[in-house]
Amino acid sequence: MNLSSHYLEEIRRQMHGYKRLADGALAQISEEEFFRELDPESNSIAIVVKHMAGNMRSRFTDFLTTDGEKPDRNRDQEFEVGQVDRAAFLAAWEHGWKALFDTIDALKPEDVERMVTIRREPHSVLQALNRALAHLAMHVGQIVYLAKYFRSEKWTTLSVPRGKTDELNAKMREKHEAKAP
Repeated sequence: MNLSSHYLEEIRRQMHGYKRLADGALAQISEEEFFRELDPESNSIAIVVKHMAGNMRSRFTDFLTTDGEKPDRNRDQEFEVGQVDRAAFLAAWEHGWKALFDTIDALKPEDVERMVTIRREPHSVLQALNRALAHLAMHVGQIVYLAKYFRSEKWTTLSVPRGKTDELNAKMREKHEAKAP
């Protein structure tokens, strides 16, 4: 497997992982928590979802052939709640992720070095995907943090539970020792 193929598989794996984390957090929060802001200057989970959806739709629709900042995108509007219909926010969320995954799935190893534009600035496909990964990871972290904050003791962990690291490490050691020759 060449490096570009490996890179595309890895970016796909990481993006799926971040979506899984965010979806796990979104599944735990109430309607009120979805739209709740910590203060007037903070973003609710709904706003973060709306922004991410708008960003993914814009960046990954016609990824190789058009600028990643589409003329019909109104980024500033993504930071206004507008409607209070969680289902509509989540439909846009799924549409954005679909655009991203459809694009990544269609890329060929030779595309990794191709050039695309974002706000008229040239980026290699590799740079554009890394930029998207970093941006989405940051916002997924915000979603998870806020959801965990809102759920408090009712939160179900999405990773290794506190106090269970040694147990996990022992299981991983056993797993890998069993595979060793």
